[in-house]
Amino acid sequence: MNNKIQSKRRDFLFTATYTIGAVGIGSAIWPLVDQMNPDSSVKALSTTEVDVSNVQPGKTITVLWRGKPIFIRRRTKNEIDEAAAVDLKDLKDPEKDSDRTKNPEWLVMVGVCTHLGCVPLGDKGEYKAWFCPCHGSHYDTSGRVRKGPAPKNLEIPKYEFVDGNTIKIG
Repeated sequence: MNNKIQSKRRDFLFTATYTIGAVGIGSAIWPLVDQMNPDSSVKALSTTEVDVSNVQPGKTITVLWRGKPIFIRRRTKNEIDEAAAVDLKDLKDPEKDSDRTKNPEWLVMVGVCTHLGCVPLGDKGEYKAWFCPCHGSHYDTSGRVRKGPAPKNLEIPKYEFVDGNTIKIG
């Protein structure tokens, strides 16, 4: 009987020791893991809110987000209709205009050419939208590559409409 009690006591002591040791190791390691998280200044840069109340139809504004230019264009009815009418078979990187916008009136995209990272010029090129003068890529009114060496459409960042006048990017 005495042996059984000692055995149970030993098992309890081993379990308690392992538990205390695991908690101790966890509390020692946690600060090392936690310090790898981004600080508040980096988190603040991960999103940006843009007031678009003064952007007239047919105009584009450029804002900076994560060090990249973001083109925000308020498209005209003609631009929206033109983008929607494009046959997907004519596109290098087929993507419907409706899949690229949350509201057809607003086009929000990263203003970096997908060929070599240049910044395309607005209201230029064969499609009167964006043109990258470095290597000659042409983009349409939906930011889709139509001609030139660029392999992909201009990227659409994660964004949402906070209200009728504010777009939150990131």
